[in-house]
Amino acid sequence: MADVQHGKQLHDANCMKCHGDEVYTRKDRFIAGRDALTKQVKRCHLNVGANWSDQDIADVVQYLDQSYYHFK
Repeated sequence: MADVQHGKQLHDANCMKCHGDEVYTRKDRFIAGRDALTKQVKRCHLNVGANWSDQDIADVVQYLDQSYYHFK
């Protein structure tokens, strides 16, 4: 099971180095589903040099989905 609080911690420590939360709330966002969100998180964590496990990625995806996207 994904840990939303851990996902938030990872997100805040890594993702916010490159962008704020406006990328999640803009009208023209290109993430259209949970699979696309997972792929983007995987790309981004490599770009910032984070060494995340599959569980870490799942935690960040769950945090983003719960906080911003609300995919079904």
